[in-house]
Amino acid sequence: MSLEADWFLRAHPEITTIEALLPDCNGVMRGKWVPRHKLAKIFDGELKLPKTALSLDIWGRDVEQLVFASGDADGICRPVEGSLLPTPWAAGGQHGQVMLSMFDADGSAYMGDPRHVLKKVLSRYQEAGWRPVVAAELEFSLVRWDDTVPLHTCPSPVGGSPVGGNTYGVDVLNHHQSMMEDLRLACEVQDLPFDGVVKESAASQYEINMQHVDNPVLAAKHILMMKRLIKGVAAKHELIASFMPKPFENEAGNGMHVHCSVLDESGANIFDDGTEKGSPLLHNAIGGCLLNMADSIAILAPSFNSYRRFQSGCHAPTFPSWGYENRTVAVRVPAGSHTARRLEHRVPGADANPYLLFAAVLAAMLDGIEQNLSPGNPITGDGYSKEEAKLPQYMPDAVRLFSESDFIRNNLGEELQRIYTLTKHQELDEFRKRISLLEYQSFLEKL
Repeated sequence: MSLEADWFLRAHPEITTIEALLPDCNGVMRGKWVPRHKLAKIFDGELKLPKTALSLDIWGRDVEQLVFASGDADGICRPVEGSLLPTPWAAGGQHGQVMLSMFDADGSAYMGDPRHVLKKVLSRYQEAGWRPVVAAELEFSLVRWDDTVPLHTCPSPVGGSPVGGNTYGVDVLNHHQSMMEDLRLACEVQDLPFDGVVKESAASQYEINMQHVDNPVLAAKHILMMKRLIKGVAAKHELIASFMPKPFENEAGNGMHVHCSVLDESGANIFDDGTEKGSPLLHNAIGGCLLNMADSIAILAPSFNSYRRFQSGCHAPTFPSWGYENRTVAVRVPAGSHTARRLEHRVPGADANPYLLFAAVLAAMLDGIEQNLSPGNPITGDGYSKEEAKLPQYMPDAVRLFSESDFIRNNLGEELQRIYTLTKHQELDEFRKRISLLEYQSFLEKL
């Protein structure tokens, strides 16, 4: 038995069950529950799951084309270092969790696993002697469910619906004080970089700020664990914490803004040239993000609902643009200390798989640096009002661009491109079959 597993079992005699978790391409946790005495077998590499567990659609269904092509072969699931932890929201406190990563039978990394895709991108930074630093702002909605639609949980006027979101309102946080305190304590137990919670602009919408980390693989793991923790703690309080990008019409959706800088071997920020403008490498990196944004949108906005965010007045960028201290553009350069000069990518939704999100953004930044790309002139004023070439507004267009993209194939790999495309095609096929309530209201009696 590994030292990590042995220590954990000794330190937590109350834990009876281990939740072995494999994040799929959608960022949904797959895996199994195993009794505590089987933990050693996981660390010995004896846990196997089909490789196609990584390419299940959002409903957890196999993509038959992938199953038949591979014979549904198994991969070996190995623990992710530092992910063996208690789950304090579990009933009775008797559960622990460990995250997994997928390998081929010969021990090589399976490149359909988003974690390995990100590590491949980072290897190119390492070759250059660089170390990316990333952080995320994670938005979610705290709702109740009435069997047909989600309901707001924020305080409402008597006899009415919420008017506005009471942005930065501390009284709304007081309304959920018990849950927020449990959330903070759970973050301490799981050693997650909780950096505060704020009330966001939409009703029932909140944001968790994650600390900057100079290891994007670790940061992505933290985000997945944080999302699971928030959902688990909310459920304990009979609430639903939803990272659905657009749960309510006519309100801002849930995003996951990503902050990125890059350190050299001496620890200096390569985006800092001592001025407010930032270094030429910063501009190159922004240029790469803009150039490859459309090809990457199927990762930044992975679900059918994602594209509801890209509407006027909903605080989501709709075309590749950049600017200084401007929250209406796709890539923002925040003000602040020169040594902390960075870019903020504001397109991703809260539903994005953080491993793939970081992989796509960091690969785009490096592409811009290697090609010495210029981002053009920064946008001043209202970026939402500009009439420019828009990003894909519909999921079919986004998936088509992703499937045909040389940038995706060359940077994220053929295997990830193939399985992700087929998974998204299956999801789209299901939505195409369904008839919405609006269609009945529009056509049933009139035509």
